[in-house]
This record gives sequence, C-alpha cells and structure tokens, in this order.
Amino acid sequence: MEFVNNIDQSRFEFHTETGAFAIANYHIAEKTLYIDYVESPPELRGTGAAGKLMNQIVEFAKEKNLSITPICGYAASWLRKNTK
Repeated sequence: MEFVNNIDQSRFEFHTETGAFAIANYHIAEKTLYIDYVESPPELRGTGAAGKLMNQIVEFAKEKNLSITPICGYAASWLRKNTK
C-alpha cells in the first residue's frame, strides 16, 4: 500500500496492492489543509482504505504544520471520531 500526494491533481491517493485507490481532493490556503472530498471505489468500500488515507492525511498535516478543515462529510465525521 502506498500514500501519494498527487500535487498536479490536488489530491491524496491511497493505492492498494490490487491497483485500486481511494482519493481525497484537497486545497491548501495559508496554513490550512481543506479536505474537499474523499472517495473510495466500490471494490474498496468497507475495507478501511478511506480511513487509512485519512490517517496519512493527518500525518501529512502534522509534518507540514497545517490545520485541517474538512469540507467533506466523511472527512468531518472521521476526524471527530479519530482525532483529539
């Protein structure tokens, strides 16, 4: 599994060994990472791929000293449940 920051498309990607990947579209303004949309293809739904992607996004934000503002409902819910 691999986490990719696809800067050209403004999205994070979580690639699985099957070749399928979950995505999170984002944009950064000043010191805030906005998560616009998170999606997993049907074959990855229920596998935890989107949650693993979110974990990597949180780590990325910490490394870059960015706050996170979720626009996407999934991202907002995940952050409430999984971060302090």
